[in-house]
Amino acid sequence: MSIAPSTDTQSPALHAADSHDLIRVHGARENNLKDVSIEIPKRRLTVFTGVSGSGKSSLVFDTIAAESRRLINETYSTFVQGFMPTLARPEVDVLEGLTTAIIVDQARMGADPRSTVGTATDANAMLRILFSRLGQPHIGSPQAFSFNVPSVRGSGAITVDRGDSKAKTESRTFNLTGGMCPRCEGRGTVSDLDLAELFDDSKSIAEGAITIPGYKVDSWWTVGIFRESGFLDPDKPIRKFTKKEMDDFLYKEPTKVKINGVNLTYEGLIPKIQKSFLSKDPDALQPHIRAFVDRAVTFTACPECGGSRLAEGARKSKINGINIADACAMQISDLAEWVRDLNEPSVAPLLATLGQTLDSFVEIGLGYLSLERPAGTLSGGEAQRVKMIRHLGSSLTDTTYVFDEPSAGLHPHDIQRMNELLLRLRDKGNTVLVVEHKPEVIAIADHVVDLGPGAGTGGGTVCFEGTLEGLRASGTITGRHLDDRAAVKETVRKPTGKLEIRGATRHNLQGVDVDVPLGVLCVVTGVAGSGKSSLIHGSIPASAGVVSVDQTPIRGSRRSNPATYTGLLDPIRKAFAKANGVKPALFSANSEGACPTCNGAGVTYTDLAMMAGVSTVCEECEGKRFQAAVLEYHLGGRDISQVLAMPVTEAEEFFGTGEARTPAAHAILDRLADVGLGYLTIGQPLTTLSGGERQRLKLATHMADKGGVYVLDEPTTGLHLADVEQLLGLLDRLVDSGKSVIVIEHHQAVMAHADWIIDLGPGAGHDGGRIIFEGTPADLVAARSTLTGEHLAAYVS
Repeated sequence: MSIAPSTDTQSPALHAADSHDLIRVHGARENNLKDVSIEIPKRRLTVFTGVSGSGKSSLVFDTIAAESRRLINETYSTFVQGFMPTLARPEVDVLEGLTTAIIVDQARMGADPRSTVGTATDANAMLRILFSRLGQPHIGSPQAFSFNVPSVRGSGAITVDRGDSKAKTESRTFNLTGGMCPRCEGRGTVSDLDLAELFDDSKSIAEGAITIPGYKVDSWWTVGIFRESGFLDPDKPIRKFTKKEMDDFLYKEPTKVKINGVNLTYEGLIPKIQKSFLSKDPDALQPHIRAFVDRAVTFTACPECGGSRLAEGARKSKINGINIADACAMQISDLAEWVRDLNEPSVAPLLATLGQTLDSFVEIGLGYLSLERPAGTLSGGEAQRVKMIRHLGSSLTDTTYVFDEPSAGLHPHDIQRMNELLLRLRDKGNTVLVVEHKPEVIAIADHVVDLGPGAGTGGGTVCFEGTLEGLRASGTITGRHLDDRAAVKETVRKPTGKLEIRGATRHNLQGVDVDVPLGVLCVVTGVAGSGKSSLIHGSIPASAGVVSVDQTPIRGSRRSNPATYTGLLDPIRKAFAKANGVKPALFSANSEGACPTCNGAGVTYTDLAMMAGVSTVCEECEGKRFQAAVLEYHLGGRDISQVLAMPVTEAEEFFGTGEARTPAAHAILDRLADVGLGYLTIGQPLTTLSGGERQRLKLATHMADKGGVYVLDEPTTGLHLADVEQLLGLLDRLVDSGKSVIVIEHHQAVMAHADWIIDLGPGAGHDGGRIIFEGTPADLVAARSTLTGEHLAAYVS
């Protein structure tokens, strides 16, 4: 008896495991979020938009991604957790449906000179194995090709215990062959001090010959220790020193001396400078000391290894006439071809993996880099894409990928390629969360979350959730500005002069000759890797009086804030001190005025070993950071903690008129408002600012500089569509005040607003490095002769 097939077409009941299709966030209050509750679809691409400072990063990075990482860390044993960073639970009531979060942010890679694109992506490790197997002559293991491993030798006696209880002493020697160049210790450059910047040899030490910051003529340390040590005569002009005196003055190793019955250490000037200035992170130095270091220290390619960082043995071992230094110096797209041509069955799996990694570079638009490129020199966008490489071929699915403005630093031509990669990650079954401002990226979203309506305390709420069409019709700031198009200027300013660049060959530039017009808004553009930064940052002479605002991150602790970073706190402290007849130091939370219980931090920390530390608001000062006695002093009816809690716009009004009128403070606040940071509170910790806010804070600081030429590197990074208009107004005001403004930029609105455009290309790496257009935006649109011209024409039409 046969059974007829069922005609019931009803779908089977939903399995319980399939009901978790949403990430649910309820009551998020991190930073400026105001009890945000949203549901984000899994296995879809969700874009988070909103003005800079509206709370996008607080929701995506500081709440969703942070909690995912914290929960994963808790799955390890307490022993392992002790070695991991401790993460506090975000301020949120409920977080459900989280999956493993992989954060691909724009944080710069370490600026250590030993870190290169190759070491950061494992491509270098695979090349080292390849050369250790196939290189001729054979010189040793993969370590022999590593510029981070020195060659070491040793010999001595060892005691070997035998089974018959008799110990036997044997002499042994060992050798470990490393690939580090012994001269430059694997750095590729050697530093040299310009002695003319350290002292004036026509004077004696007693007359103030030493010109290093901190060395005063009347200081006992400067003259006293030289005089009493007996190594040299401080009253004799330096140029008349004997050879021994000069050697003792400059190079003497630390030596114990007794002066007036006190034991002290005398050392030469150069070891002293190396310890006090050169061994520290340049970003951590005070501005005047950093300026001295920049003047006095010159870096040249190591004469022994030619800048390749590698020892002679590693340079001699070759595959088909190419050594590992040559391979790392190749453009990655060329290196991928070279690896493909190696047909060696014994290392086939290695060649396949290496080829895949190198092809990922090309696919993601970074084929123009070389593996030897120092990781610290990559832009934020390049660093983010380098981090993406290890995820492209990953077999993981059902993972949450979190991206921070993946379009940063990308030409409109390259954004299309980035979009395809984001969609590919989604189509593998992953949840992709993207914080973004560019309409081209918002356009590919399955789901859009718009935060706002304003920034800072004026933001932190969800203004819209839904589709792109819904966003357009929603009437939110993002919705209204989504289809904004800047028109090409009808009349452009006439240059007042020119900056001549002749024969520029830095990186991939191919002997470029160009006149950069002055007195106008000049935009330098071209695809990523075409040579824009090399031309502007690397070729403009230092004598041109250039004020450069690049994308290097601001370093700051939770004690740093806009008031301390911009120097605003100094005139405020002086105004408070003058009004109350007391010392300015009382009005610093890092000095005498600090609350003694929390040391001016406003919070007290309890360390709980491998568990997240607990921070509680200080009970003594209630988070105000100052002693109660200091808060008794007022200026214009406000105490210092109330002033630091003011937003920039309110503080600008406060210090502009009345009893609190302080012109020096008002000028700095004016500049902060000019760059669109009017919503920031002046005492807000720098650690809470987004990347775009930090760059604009830096721009506000540099606007007071005396230089006549401003170079801005992608100032639209982190800017909402509505804020771009304000930035264009600021650039116009700078030019109209007599400054020359050169902007390296991809944003079409900035290109359309320019007086003059210099377009580099046509491609990236060795396919770029040439000027392919010079002229007005209108001419570029009319000609449509370059990729930039095509995209700009499509934008303005």
